[in-house]
Amino acid sequence: MALRLGCRRLQRASGVYLAVALCVLVLALAPASDATYVSLLGINYGRVGNNLPPPQAALPLLQNLGIGRVRLYDPDPGTLRAFAKTGIELYVGVPDQVLATVADPNGATSWVKTNILPFLPDTKIVALTVGNEVLTGNNTAFTRSLLPAMQSLHDALAAANLNKQIAVTTAHNLGVLGTSYPPSAGAFRKDLLQYLCPILDFHARTGSPFLVNAYPYFAYSDDPKGIHLEYALLEPSYAGVPDANTGLHYPNLLVAQIDAAYHAIAAANSAAARVVEIRVSETGWPSAGDANEKAATPQNAARYNSNLMRLVAEWKGTPLKPSVPLRVYLFALFNENTKPGPASERHYGLYNPDSTPVYQLSYNPPHVPGGGGGGGYNSSGGDDGYYDISAASPEPTGRWTWAHAAVAGGVAVLMLAVCPDACSLRC
Repeated sequence: MALRLGCRRLQRASGVYLAVALCVLVLALAPASDATYVSLLGINYGRVGNNLPPPQAALPLLQNLGIGRVRLYDPDPGTLRAFAKTGIELYVGVPDQVLATVADPNGATSWVKTNILPFLPDTKIVALTVGNEVLTGNNTAFTRSLLPAMQSLHDALAAANLNKQIAVTTAHNLGVLGTSYPPSAGAFRKDLLQYLCPILDFHARTGSPFLVNAYPYFAYSDDPKGIHLEYALLEPSYAGVPDANTGLHYPNLLVAQIDAAYHAIAAANSAAARVVEIRVSETGWPSAGDANEKAATPQNAARYNSNLMRLVAEWKGTPLKPSVPLRVYLFALFNENTKPGPASERHYGLYNPDSTPVYQLSYNPPHVPGGGGGGGYNSSGGDDGYYDISAASPEPTGRWTWAHAAVAGGVAVLMLAVCPDACSLRC
């Protein structure tokens, strides 16, 4: 059965440098307070529709879902104001069309001054997502501008003393993978390595996550005879699929896709692989589609999204990274009636534009008691963490935070500088 969506051995560093690096890393991984469910689960709030309610209408829906993290695709002022003093953590998109502008340092400074600074601190912006699926698009100008835009925006935030509050990243389509089955054979497309390797260096240096848009729906739709529907729908009763190369067992297709991306990172950039965390910036299942989109039904959408919520609430990681709990942004909050493409593209929402549910979820998310900001959404329980995104583990061993990622990223940079044999890039 095809899983659909490499791991190279790390060379040894010299004893002294490795010892220093490990000591620093151990300090970075010191236990911290537990995170909450809402700090792991987010949702995408797209607005490509002509019948959507005002952004204020999203707030009670998020509270009903027990979700305290939202990804926006642009810095719409009205939407950013609607989230003020709610405590909801926002990923704010930097649209593809402005990448060339913000790749210039002056353009990035101006963009941050216009689109971010006026809304702080009342609106809790924790990350900028620069472009969306740029590397698998057909615009070479966007591709060339992506990393310079990320760097310039990071520098602009640093100049405003916000680089430890707001991360900079970008979201990738899993089409960046050239090989994905089995997960242990995961590898990036060779033509994209020239872009991905320095992007991974950026993530390692700044402590920001590597985002993937992962859709088991597409994999199943492409190969319904080779992939069991229960495997794609994350059904906990499904027996799963083994990876013969590693002996790891994959209970569902989503975690197989994530681990294929982890292996691809390790194969491309061994130093970055030590510290870069993957987060799922989009995943979901459509409730309707064209005549040939037979898997797009409300029943399947309800099963997938209910199982996804249950999976996140279990605080578990992937088979390859069991100690790094899944952090996922579900796609999407509303059906968006003017999105282009097949009919399924307009039917990913949990809610209709009139705020009624598209279908009933079988999983009831836990609700968080009223917290900071006056809105009862305080998902991370504090305002002094690095990027203030709570990370993840209820286990006594503690949790991985943005602060940990930043320090560990510094370790990777240190090791790159002083022990190149141990941290050689695979590009």
